[in-house]
Amino acid sequence: MLVGGWILWARRAFGLPVVRTSDQNVMLITIDTLRADALGCYGGAAATPALDRLAASGVRYTFAHAHAPVTLVSHASILSGLYPFQHGIRDNSGYRFPSSIPTLATRLKAAGFSTGAFIGAFPLHSQFGLDPGFDVYDQNFKETALPTDFAVSERPATAVVSAVRPWIAAQHGRWFAWVHVFDPHAPYRPPPPFDSKYAGNPYAGEVAATDAALAPLLDDVRSATSRPTLVIVTGDHGEALGDHGEQTHGVFAYESTIRVPLIVTQVGGSMTHRTRGSVSSDSVRHIDLVPTVLDAIGAPADAGLPGRSLLQASPPASQTVSYFEALSASLNRGWAPLTGVIAGRDKLIDLPLPELYGLASDPSERNNRIDRDPDRRRVLEAQLRSLGPTTAGERRAEDAATVARLKALGYVSGGSARPKRYTEADDPKPLIDLDRKVHEGIDLFQRGDAERAIATYRDVIARRPDMGIAYEHLAFVYWEAGRRSEAIATLQRAVTAGIADATMQSRLGMYLAESGRAREGLPWLERAAAQPPVTIDALNALAIGYARAGQPNRAIATFRRVLEIDRNTPMAWQNIGSAELERGDAAAAREAFRQALAADPNWAGAYTGLGVAERRLHNLDGAIASWKRAIELDPRQFDALYDLVVELAAAGRISEAQAYAKQFVATAPPAEYAREVREMTAFTSRRG
Repeated sequence: MLVGGWILWARRAFGLPVVRTSDQNVMLITIDTLRADALGCYGGAAATPALDRLAASGVRYTFAHAHAPVTLVSHASILSGLYPFQHGIRDNSGYRFPSSIPTLATRLKAAGFSTGAFIGAFPLHSQFGLDPGFDVYDQNFKETALPTDFAVSERPATAVVSAVRPWIAAQHGRWFAWVHVFDPHAPYRPPPPFDSKYAGNPYAGEVAATDAALAPLLDDVRSATSRPTLVIVTGDHGEALGDHGEQTHGVFAYESTIRVPLIVTQVGGSMTHRTRGSVSSDSVRHIDLVPTVLDAIGAPADAGLPGRSLLQASPPASQTVSYFEALSASLNRGWAPLTGVIAGRDKLIDLPLPELYGLASDPSERNNRIDRDPDRRRVLEAQLRSLGPTTAGERRAEDAATVARLKALGYVSGGSARPKRYTEADDPKPLIDLDRKVHEGIDLFQRGDAERAIATYRDVIARRPDMGIAYEHLAFVYWEAGRRSEAIATLQRAVTAGIADATMQSRLGMYLAESGRAREGLPWLERAAAQPPVTIDALNALAIGYARAGQPNRAIATFRRVLEIDRNTPMAWQNIGSAELERGDAAAAREAFRQALAADPNWAGAYTGLGVAERRLHNLDGAIASWKRAIELDPRQFDALYDLVVELAAAGRISEAQAYAKQFVATAPPAEYAREVREMTAFTSRRG
């Protein structure tokens, strides 16, 4: 019976009164990379008073599991209530969440809730498809647009909380808020005072800082009197921190990366005075969260969901089976795919070198029982087969900006050949040090040590000649170091080895075109652009190839194909402007550059081109202003910097020109601008 929106029925679960009511808010907090043992209330090293207080009024689950150790896959399961092979997201790149699958947002929106998502980092960007059903999808983190720009696409938990609090305060009816914070993710750089307090354990410092950032938000919902709020806090996955040789997450699926904290409680409204919370050792899963929310608000159950409501009586532990997978290393490196199940307290990891652990007595997974318990192995293998997991299937190519943003966050995507049959040599366990080397190469490049990065990738290729990602990264580092012929030769080796995907073929064509061998590069660019699905990057590279080959009309026509896919692609407009300059139409070029800036006012390259167009149209002041703006936005706009020096000097503004010339000499890569650096060096030595 409904009275004023309240369902007058309650039950006691683990000593906690849980009231089912249609008149409550729902808050889901997902903390990225949060180990099961990280919080203070779980015995972790981090001081987490805010979340500990929340756990003290609810249920704290000690045996909760994610279904994948990567951000996008795990959140797709959290929001949909489906296993990865059911919703189709298998890695952080190359997949899109199907719009036909309901999520918590679409379900609660249909039930009359206002809905808001507040996202901490790029892996959950709306482009990946989790935004349907949300009235607001706030993803106001810094974004990088260039493959060489490794600025991290994330924002701190304090900024996420600052965005969600006013949104909640403005709501008058029921609301659903998804709050995602990214801070515990590597690299671990806690802010003051947590940096000094946790100098010996920066990961714990990140967790403690996250707790402090969430405290005001939790105070808001706790003090609200209009209606209660169902609060669910969990990690999307854990962090290895060196466990089993893995430094972060994504390769293995040991407990350190798939076992997560889970806290469920109700606060605010009439829930202010409550009995003490409790601890549950039940086996629970991320797929149980959607059924739990639906049950809590009195919505109809969905028989198509594989999970169960945590408000219902718990089944015997032996009857709870949880599927998990870790496919990133298979998709990106060509290693064997990892799948498995947890049944009761037994865990099977299905690989060429299979593993079986009894988690009750061996929670650290040190004693592999695969050969000592054949009967239990057969049972778990049958349970895994009965779930019917599918292979990862084909994935779409991502554009360069998406790859750069994910790479900046430590998610390394790339192509590799998939063998027809995996052997023990493909098992990730003996290959884990190669994963470390791939990340080490990125770190070395970011720190300016290109030679050691090159040596690192060459070592990876020597040990694993089929790892396409190593060829791709090695070629990129060679190119950025000015060693163009070696970059091209590396990609040609990948082609010969049969592991060059469309991205590498396109890059080979582009490198050839940029090296004055455009006609040699065009077949590769055309081949890459013809492979479905047609991507903006492949078309853009082909168009540049046409321009380099002296075919501006074909270049412009191809750039316009990019605009047919996305009218607001600033890169395409910028390149049309450059092609119009090649064709000699400065006015058309100026209009194209202005269109690029209308799409993105901070697109530095468009200002560089606009300066050239303005100079040709005899608007020197406009040209100088455009080049200055380009350099403000991106100091690596060396063409703008050079042209600015030349025009300022010609205008008699020598001291101003020399200041920019010194900047050019100090920052321009000598391998690409050797003549110009010599010229600017001589100019800076002139007097007045």
